[in-house]
Amino acid sequence: MAQEDGSSSISSSPLHLFSLMSLSPSFGSQYPWLRETEVEESRGLHLIQLLVGCANHVAAGNIQNANIGLEQINNLASADGNTMQRIAAYFTEALANRMLKGLPGLYKAINSTRITSISEEILVKRLFFDLCPFLRLSYLITNQAILEAMEGEKMVHIIDLCSSEPAQWINLLQSLRARPEGPPHLRITGIHQQKEVLEQMAFQLNEEAEKLDIPFQFNPIVSRLENLDIDSLRYKSGYALAISSVLQLHTLLAFDDETNRSPTSRRVLMNSHTLGDFLRKDVTNKFSPSPDSTSSPPLSLTSSSKLMNFLNALWTLSPKLMVVTEQESNHNGFSLMDRAFETLNFYAALFDCLESTVTRASLERQKVEKMLFGEEIKNIIACEGLERRVRHEKLEKWIPRLELAGFGRVPLSYNGMLLARRLLNNYGYDGYNVKEDNGCLFICWHNQPLYTISAWKFKRYS
Repeated sequence: MAQEDGSSSISSSPLHLFSLMSLSPSFGSQYPWLRETEVEESRGLHLIQLLVGCANHVAAGNIQNANIGLEQINNLASADGNTMQRIAAYFTEALANRMLKGLPGLYKAINSTRITSISEEILVKRLFFDLCPFLRLSYLITNQAILEAMEGEKMVHIIDLCSSEPAQWINLLQSLRARPEGPPHLRITGIHQQKEVLEQMAFQLNEEAEKLDIPFQFNPIVSRLENLDIDSLRYKSGYALAISSVLQLHTLLAFDDETNRSPTSRRVLMNSHTLGDFLRKDVTNKFSPSPDSTSSPPLSLTSSSKLMNFLNALWTLSPKLMVVTEQESNHNGFSLMDRAFETLNFYAALFDCLESTVTRASLERQKVEKMLFGEEIKNIIACEGLERRVRHEKLEKWIPRLELAGFGRVPLSYNGMLLARRLLNNYGYDGYNVKEDNGCLFICWHNQPLYTISAWKFKRYS
């Protein structure tokens, strides 16, 4: 869709503005035809500088200056403005929430009547699926890898670690039906914390399987990933097993952060008497670093125990294939400022994606930005401990973990990348790209990788 008000997504792109951060505040051009663009860039750069400054005040526990900063930003930010104004609106909300958490009574009172319905969560994920190609590409590449790995198999079992989108498996059912050797007996185990979501999955998949005359079973498991009982997966020998994990594994890192808090950290937290004391944890190292933070040492056998135990349990099932999709950004740093910079850069790209294709007045766009992106930003910036579940990490961190758990890498095929690029062309997704590196695929907005897809298999220890 065309942009409104004659604005250019590229000229006002936060990605472009980040490249200007090192320039002098007086950067600009003497040419009149560039002045309008420079005004837009100058405003965006000013917002970034205000956000960084405000985050510094919040991290240092300087409440008065943080409040002044929030007021300045709120005068410029807008949830229905350009890309930078929109992301600034959600960042200020996140920073304000972090400040309020230092006053638990006030924070709980403000949020006591907040209601998030299951139907809204399902809706916003569906809108993200429709408005951006990331999930479509993940499902397409995952299915292609499964089809290739399961060629000739007569009995196939798929474990879906977050079973909420029927479209992925409907597409796979149709592809399996078209196999020269005919479809296999297919069993899908779907895991989700909401029973209603799984019931809808079961209904749609059973209906499609019956229409295609494919022997099919759907095994629903109502559980959060961290509470999953491996025995409930009902894996039977004789089935070729595939596991699909789309944006799920990072949520388990929160439990290891909680496990690794030092006794000193707990005492300092309990002895915080003022809001400033509470917020100064980033300066006084109130919390011990996560073993997976940017400053952490190389992974060891004892690091990330919850995640490693989970991966080890999956390894014992001897999967023929496991496909993992994760965000390509580090939002699990110890300090607030580390996370703030990474979050601003990553979500600026996501907001820019929507700016390039969806009108600013779109209610669907606003719902995705507020209920998905905004909530994730809030969790990364405002929360700590078990409450901070949005802990995205880059592929370079996931590779050693998965290898440590006993998995061997499986290069994704060139066919998968071709299908992905064809999808982008067919849907007119300009600005997106899929790149291959060492057998893994990176889904990019322009040149910035945003999501990675990697494939793995059971490997016996020597």
